[in-house]
Amino acid sequence: MENNIEAFCEKVISLVSGDQSFVVITMTNVRGSAPQNTGAKLIVGKDGILFGTVGGGKVENHCIEQANRLLDQKEYTPPESHTWNLQKDIGMTCGGEVSFLFESYNKQSRWNIAIFGAGHISQALTRTLLNLNCHLKVIDNRKEWLDKLPTHPRLTVIHNEEMKNEIANLTDNTFVALMTMGHSKDVPILFEALSFRKFPYLGVIGSIPKRNTMEKELIEKGVSNSDVKSFICPMGEDIGSNSPAEIAISITAQLLKVRG
Repeated sequence: MENNIEAFCEKVISLVSGDQSFVVITMTNVRGSAPQNTGAKLIVGKDGILFGTVGGGKVENHCIEQANRLLDQKEYTPPESHTWNLQKDIGMTCGGEVSFLFESYNKQSRWNIAIFGAGHISQALTRTLLNLNCHLKVIDNRKEWLDKLPTHPRLTVIHNEEMKNEIANLTDNTFVALMTMGHSKDVPILFEALSFRKFPYLGVIGSIPKRNTMEKELIEKGVSNSDVKSFICPMGEDIGSNSPAEIAISITAQLLKVRG
């Protein structure tokens, strides 16, 4: 199978658009004899090889085994590098040494983020986050704001007059950020999230006075004191100015910090 960059990119776009799990394996270094050249790429999915080759035989089987371990992971897995001696580690007669980079795109463990609200800060945050390996949902009751968002294979845009109903459609590992028109829209969403779900991150944009008002209303609705204290508000790291672009960076920094 031809292992050129254009065909590789087309395959990756196809897999991402099709919501498939896969691992990209790149040969990053060779010392001595090796069955392929530096830069060779292999894509492995649940059904085996989807594209390319890193040399076939034992070394490729070793890569496939490692890829399958990554595909079985349920937590986010950052890219990882492995260096193997072909003779000692893999059992080949070649005396060389090879290094591989493994990049996992696993829908089980992918980084899911849901943004409620598509206003100015959401527009900036969405564009910032799309530079990262994450999958975004942006939910709003205002179609005209949703229409301003970019088209991207990792972005799902949802128009719903009752935004709170979308909480039930989120996976348990979703990071949730609220930046709607105001606290009257945030509170119903927060109530659903705090009463019936447990997300790894639940943040609301706003000030301390806004938080105090929301806490009071949530307690009146029956949310426990401990749950009321569990969401983040104000949201974002204490950096930058109040411009949408810099707020987006501060929120992205906090999301990365929590994700680890």
